[in-house]
Amino acid sequence: MAYRVALVCLGNICRSPMAHVVLEDRLAKAGLDDRVEVVSSGTGGWHEGEPMDPRAAAVLRDAGYDPSRHRARTFSTDWYAENDLLLAMDHSNHADMTDQAPTVAQQSQVRMFREFDPAAAEGDDEVPDPWYGGDDGFRHVLAMIERTTDELVARLPSLVDD
Repeated sequence: MAYRVALVCLGNICRSPMAHVVLEDRLAKAGLDDRVEVVSSGTGGWHEGEPMDPRAAAVLRDAGYDPSRHRARTFSTDWYAENDLLLAMDHSNHADMTDQAPTVAQQSQVRMFREFDPAAAEGDDEVPDPWYGGDDGFRHVLAMIERTTDELVARLPSLVDD
């Protein structure tokens, strides 16, 4: 049975799908794609079934990734049973996710995505939402996601084997 990682942001059209695409790419390159599955969702359901934000998709395509398969999903209580590790993009997402935890013990499944970012500092552990800005914001988020994902993939074998 595969270890399942869920990436969660607000609408599941920018940050978490970008991280989803990058993480799947890195897992394949590391030979872990048969042991780790990736899903993504948003804590809000406004974009359910929609493709990724065109700006996010363009930045991914320009970097050599394929964003075409994404369709937005909504986080629910069921995600606790279906996934092993739930990674929030910001503190608001984290709070929304833990509020839906079926038990207090299951809240420990929720962690901050940038907990794995070697460049993260105290008080700087969120992935900023690029939706409100221009293309530079999406490129900045992609760089943050790539370095965080590289560290996450390096640590996943120890998480999977626990």
